Amino acid sequence: MKLIPAGTFTLGDVYDAHEVTLTQPFYLGVTEVTNAQWQAVMGSLPTRSYWTDADQPVDGVNWEDTVAFCKKLSAEPDERAAGRVYRLPTEAEWEYACRAGSTTLDSHDGSGMNLELGWSVSRDGNEQTHPVGQKRPNAWGLYDMYGNVEEWCSDWYGDYPGGAATDPRGPSTGSERVIRRGGSRRDGVLVGVRKWRSWSPHGQHYLGFRLSLSPSGAKPSEAGK
Repeated sequence: MKLIPAGTFTLGDVYDAHEVTLTQPFYLGVTEVTNAQWQAVMGSLPTRSYWTDADQPVDGVNWEDTVAFCKKLSAEPDERAAGRVYRLPTEAEWEYACRAGSTTLDSHDGSGMNLELGWSVSRDGNEQTHPVGQKRPNAWGLYDMYGNVEEWCSDWYGDYPGGAATDPRGPSTGSERVIRRGGSRRDGVLVGVRKWRSWSPHGQHYLGFRLSLSPSGAKPSEAGK
């Protein structure tokens, strides 16, 4: 996992852009959770997984599945002893980490076209997922933020608040959860950082996730295991 520094950025696009400040650093998975990692924690792959190679991102998981994974991993003796409590990233954390310091609307961090950083149908010619970490990382060393599986966030879906926000966590209630990023099954124009949608927390079609972790005494070397 990578330690992402606290900071301020502009979330959204020209229609709903607003300043967001994240007051605390957080860790975020360098890659999406893989099938091998899921199986190691949960014992078996989800019944709705479409692609099952060990180093492909786990897919076919609903929001509730991801929360169950985080809880089970956090309950492992070594993780409990280190004080590590895993969770999904908030939407703001996800976009901030994906932008990696960029201030452009396209938000591909200045390191090249975003299609060099993620998979898409138009660029790569098929709709399947791919082994994690094969494309270039963004400026903060995170892989596949621009395309592989679409990723669950912790937030309920809803309108952004008016004006600046500090450590936003989305609406307190809702019917759908936020999903971020285009995914390899989507066209190249949909792999930008600002592309998002929502889905029922019970839905699981082609969906995956990456882990987040709030510093709680764990050192970067320990959290990077």
